[in-house]
Amino acid sequence: MGSKKTKNKSLNVPGSKRPLRKHTEDALNQYFDSLNGDRPGDLYTLVLGEVERPLFKAVMDYTQGNQSQAAGILGINRGTLRKKLKTYSLLT
Repeated sequence: MGSKKTKNKSLNVPGSKRPLRKHTEDALNQYFDSLNGDRPGDLYTLVLGEVERPLFKAVMDYTQGNQSQAAGILGINRGTLRKKLKTYSLLT
C-alpha cells in the first residue's frame, strides 16, 4: 500500500510552477493592501469560508458525488463531510 507523504508535498496548480500556498499568500497580501490600513476582523473564518466551499465542491465533482471517496481524499470522516456539505448546500 502507498504511504501518505502529503504533508511534505506542495500543491502545485496545473499550468503553474507556483504552489497553491504562494497564490494564497499573494491573494492575502492583495486583500491587506485593499484595506488601506484598516484592520480585518475574523480573518480566519473569512479565509476558511472562501476556501472550504470550493474545495468541497471540487472534490465532490471529482468523485462524481461519492462521499466515501471524497472523505478519503479530504482526509476527514464521512460524518464531517456530510456536515460540511450541508453547511455549504452541496448535498445532492
